This record gives sequence, structure tokens and C-alpha cells, in this order.
Amino acid sequence: MEEKIKDYLPTGYNNLENFFDEAYPADIADFLMLLDNDEKEYILKNKANISLIIDIISYLDYENQNIVAKLMNEEKLSTILSRIYVDDAVDFLGSMPVGKVKKILNLMKEQKASELQSLLGYDYESAGGLMTTEYLAFYNDMTADMVLQKLRKISPGAEMIYYIYVISRKKELLGVLSVRQLLAAQPDENLKDLMTENVIKVGINLDQEEVAHVFAKYDLLAVPVVNKRNQLMGIITVDDAIDVIEDEATEDIYKMAATGDIHGGLLAAVKKRIPWLLILLVGDLLSGSVIKNFEESLQVVVALAFFIPVLMDMGGNVGTQSLTVVVRGLATGELHFANFWRHLWQEVKVGFVMAVILGSMLSLIAFFWQGNPLLGLIVGGSMFMTLLTAVTAGTSIPFIMEAFGADPAVAAGPFITTLIDISGLFIYFTMATILMEKLI
Repeated sequence: MEEKIKDYLPTGYNNLENFFDEAYPADIADFLMLLDNDEKEYILKNKANISLIIDIISYLDYENQNIVAKLMNEEKLSTILSRIYVDDAVDFLGSMPVGKVKKILNLMKEQKASELQSLLGYDYESAGGLMTTEYLAFYNDMTADMVLQKLRKISPGAEMIYYIYVISRKKELLGVLSVRQLLAAQPDENLKDLMTENVIKVGINLDQEEVAHVFAKYDLLAVPVVNKRNQLMGIITVDDAIDVIEDEATEDIYKMAATGDIHGGLLAAVKKRIPWLLILLVGDLLSGSVIKNFEESLQVVVALAFFIPVLMDMGGNVGTQSLTVVVRGLATGELHFANFWRHLWQEVKVGFVMAVILGSMLSLIAFFWQGNPLLGLIVGGSMFMTLLTAVTAGTSIPFIMEAFGADPAVAAGPFITTLIDISGLFIYFTMATILMEKLI
């Protein structure tokens, strides 16, 4: 088993012991996630001591944290949880069954267990679920010298030491200052005279995606989390925000392809993908029914069939382009429903120019290929109208889904392509049927 595992080691490492001693924890976690379950179990049982697991646990994804949790008893897990940051500990607990979580918390110190228990009560995808309670906060009437003395004692246990939060005796968030400001201050200056009162903060129930937008907009290393009474409940650090951005982007990509992630095995993968494929199958059958309703036109002018793939593919391509722009804009906060009409008009103008160019080119190709100017007009006109329809649909549908509270990414990819295929075929054969007498 060990000889097989060595094949996965990065260049420069000849054995597992050297790799575990010298590599960064993040690299070790990546290496572990490359292995199959049997190989992971072998390493976790025979090669990885508890110190190594403490170093890498926060870098493992949900599935691999779950594997670690299954292989270790409650005593070892309580030791690991006691020695990692609170927010990472909450994530790790989230990968375990409820019964096991209760047993582990019972083995931990009361204060730490109570802290973890309270954080577990927040929605996993909210600011409360992301935050850590390991931060630096001091009362507004304390002097710079008093704070520096306390910092020397407590800063090693804090996850974020760059920002110092200033609070009232009721724990209300009053302001923030940097360690640099504190070091440059006079020893007898009060924090209330040093702090910045205009603090960028988030509510405890704010969705994690909105939290990530705050980090991206203001380029912060940490953001304080407050409750309805403006009391400081915790902070969210930038590493957690980056994880959220990655997770949300991955989720949107999977939804745009109507699929799921690579983990979970055969049945899980099929279960995630087959529902959408069944829906799309119905859509494709509708496309076939459109062609069937116009079979007389096809029998009379067989050349009409030559251009069906071009119209369907180009409509889907253009629609997907517009849709991708909107989905990304909504995801990053650059677009809002209030921008709908302005953005739609912008996309329609772009679509009009592209439709004229591509429709004219296809019209000329059809004319020279088949020697029939009316056929060229039908094909080119259909292309023009299909592309305009595709742009309008690709722009509008994500906005509509956003307005109804659904994820705009669901509208993407195969869904929009199938919808445009149906509309494009209907436009094409309707035009051909109307002009059929002149076409033959």
C-alpha cells in the first residue's frame, strides 16, 4: 500500500515521513485528498499522528473531514477540536453525526464546548456560521499602554491580530483601529480617541455570499459580526471569505452544467445529474415535435433541414454568452434587478449587430449553396430573429429567477440552450411555411 501511495508524492520527496515533516499543511491536505479512501485510511491510521491532523484538518474539504471523524474516537477528536481555531472547529463538527458531536462536546472544557455549541446554532451559510469568537476587543476607555500590555498576553490565541475592535461595557461595537495605529499612539491615549467609528460590519444572519461581497468590495482582512443590538459577536477572516467565494463559484459552475461535484461515487453522481437530463430530454422532444408539425415543409423543400443545426447551435451559443454575463454580474453584485432594463437594452443592441452580421453571412451562404435567394432570405431572417430571441432570453431569465428568489445559475447552460432550440426551430419553420408557395 505504501509503495503505491509514494507514486502520488510531489517531486523531491522519496517517502511519506519526509513529506509530512517538510511540506506545508495545505500541500499535505491536497496530497491526502488525491488518494482513494483505502489509501487515506492507511495513512490516517498508520502514518499521521495527531499533531499532523491538527495542522491539516482546516485544509480538508467536508468529505475528507468526515473520513477523519469516522476513523478517530471521541477522545482524539476532542483534542483536535481544542487545539484549532473556533471557526475551523465548527466546520469540522459540521462533518460529524449529531450523536458524535454531543459526545465530543461532553469531553471538552465547558467554556470551549459552550462556545462551539453556540456557534453550531447558526445557519452554516450565514455570517454567524462563518465567524470565529477568537478576536481582539477592548473597552473604549482603556489606554494604548493598557491594551499593549494585554496584547502581549493574549494575542497568541487570537486568529486575527491586525484589527483591534473597540466596544462599550455592553459589548456594543463602537470602532476599530489597527495594531499600527496602536503602536504609534501615545501610551496614555484612550482607544475612543484613536479608533475609526465608521466600521464596516455585517449582521449575524447575513448570507455568506453577501459577506464575501463585503470582503471583495472593501479589501478587508477581517469583518466584525454584530447582532441586532450592535453587539460584537465575532469576526470573519479573509481566508473564510475566500473559501466561500470558491464554494459559490463551484456551485454555480455545476448548476450551469446541470451536474454535481466529483465526489460521492457512481450512484451519487447519477442521482445529481439525471433529474436535469430528464427535464432536458423532455425539452429535446418538444424540439422534435416542432419539426414534426412542419414535416410537410421539410418534405417539399428538403434543403431546409441543412440549416437546422446551424440555427440551433448559434442560438444556444449567443444565449449562453448573454446568460453567462448576467449570472456572473448577479453573483458578484455588479448587476441588480434595478439594472434589468438598462442591461437588457445594452445586450439587445449588441445582439442586433451580431444578428445582422451572422444572419447576412448565413443568408449569402444559403443562396450560393442552394442557388435560391428566397431560401437565403428565410435562413438569414430566421438566424436574425433567433439570435435576438436568444439574447433577450439569456439576459432576462436570470434576472427573473433572481427576482423570485431562485439561483440564476440554474437557468444557464443546457436549460437555456434547449429553450432557444425550441424557439429557433419554431421561428425558422414558421417563416418557411408562410413563404412556402414562393419557395417551391
